[in-house]
Amino acid sequence: MRRAVCPGSFDPITNGHLDVIARAARLYDTVHVAVMINQAKKGLFTIEERIGLIESVTSDLGNVKVESFHGLLVDFCKQREIPAIVKGLRAVSDFDYELQMAQMNMGLTGVETLFVPTNPAYSFLSSSLVKEVAQWGGDVAHLVPPQVLDSLNAKLQQQ
Repeated sequence: MRRAVCPGSFDPITNGHLDVIARAARLYDTVHVAVMINQAKKGLFTIEERIGLIESVTSDLGNVKVESFHGLLVDFCKQREIPAIVKGLRAVSDFDYELQMAQMNMGLTGVETLFVPTNPAYSFLSSSLVKEVAQWGGDVAHLVPPQVLDSLNAKLQQQ
């Protein structure tokens, strides 16, 4: 069975994330979406909310498993016998950072990293940008799935 992981904070998941996950799901038997727990960062959504949103927007794919993790991604991979990490690249600046991470991960455990160029429609997109635009009342409906938009608007109204 071919397995891969798509890691990230997904706070919230965007159409760009979803595009990379869906493309990985066509290539692998099982795609683990690893939602990173970063104690030093306070996210807008809780880990449980992020997992729920990702499960909701990937439910039609059928071969996606969503889990949280903390620590090293290569340890997550090793524990689950996942040989490959799939990462989306938006720009050359992403590549510089991600290449170093890929080389470190390969050196630590032999886990391969595959880079997927982002769909040009999402090349500018990030969760941080979505949150900022939404916070100021901007329309982000074309940047996130509908259920994420509803949750994002509800969460921002609570603040």
